[in-house]
Amino acid sequence: MRPFATASFEKYEGLGNDFILVTAERADEVSPAWARAACDRRRGVGADGVLVLLPPVAAPASARMRVINADGSIAEMCGNGLRCAALHLALRRGVSHGEIDIETDAGVRRCGVERNGDEAVIVADMGIVTVLGDVTVEADGEAISLSRVDAGNPHAVTLRPVTSAQFERLGPLLSTAPVFERGANIEFVRLDEGVLDVRVWERGSGATLACGTGACAAVAAASAKGLVPAAEPIRVRLPGGELEIRYARGGRTTMRGPARRVFAGSLSGGAA
Repeated sequence: MRPFATASFEKYEGLGNDFILVTAERADEVSPAWARAACDRRRGVGADGVLVLLPPVAAPASARMRVINADGSIAEMCGNGLRCAALHLALRRGVSHGEIDIETDAGVRRCGVERNGDEAVIVADMGIVTVLGDVTVEADGEAISLSRVDAGNPHAVTLRPVTSAQFERLGPLLSTAPVFERGANIEFVRLDEGVLDVRVWERGSGATLACGTGACAAVAAASAKGLVPAAEPIRVRLPGGELEIRYARGGRTTMRGPARRVFAGSLSGGAA
């Protein structure tokens, strides 16, 4: 594995879900150990994850996005990260309004960018989001019903209301439950006059201010239960702000939300 002495990076955030973005020629230039150290909020830059932008495998994609969680594990997909990557590519290409295709481990995603300086509103094609059915998980002596959802990465959605203390306790227990072979991102959802209030315990990162794929999963699960209409824009309220999700019949899903470039810097060290 080829190390680098100094890594240039840029910091991005989408509704407070923050990322360290680096550009590399090969995936192994950025190791899980480096990502863990960089994401440390006391000894590193601090972030929920690292976005590694790599050369695309095939046209028309502009880049390939690899997502490394704060604990060094790999995520197949990240909705807020996708918007941040799209903004980064738009900035590098001087694009104010246009479309950018980005490869992910869940497939190619097209992003429509409306940029104003270092900020943008981005409408992202999130592909097909599939509700897989319900499962009951025993956690902390309680049977909790969840809907399994595939949003390019694994999710499980529960309509069980939780306090902050319950969220912190149940989130990691559910996320690592044996029934979820690859682990799962857990969404705690409450319907409030047509708006979905969502808190997400992210696999590999823990509690975050927002989760784009989690918002998509929440809308898909709620739509499957008849709680929100399909094919209409649904507001999803997360701790860091709101996303607009449109979940069409057949599962085709789009996400509309902000992204912002925060700052740039460099880190000593490299792949290990």
